[in-house]
Amino acid sequence: MFIMEKYRVLNPIDYGLGKRVNIVQISDGHLGIMKKRRSRIIMKDSQKIMDIVNTLRKKEPQSSISLIISGPICSKTIKFLKSNLIDIVIDNQ
Repeated sequence: MFIMEKYRVLNPIDYGLGKRVNIVQISDGHLGIMKKRRSRIIMKDSQKIMDIVNTLRKKEPQSSISLIISGPICSKTIKFLKSNLIDIVIDNQ
């Protein structure tokens, strides 16, 4: 996990995602999925996150993808996401 500085908001429709999904560009070749909420992110949420990641990887296979969170996350979810090469970024803003 690392702390994020700044990012550029992208249009999720350009990636074939719904307009409620928050996608950002952290840097060149590094995309992020923003989950801003106070409740804990659990394994059920991680499957939805993986669906988004798979869609992003079809459009930009060379990009690394991170999950940007502002709240707590389940330890099993952390293991699952890391095993699928998804970094977790803490956004304190």
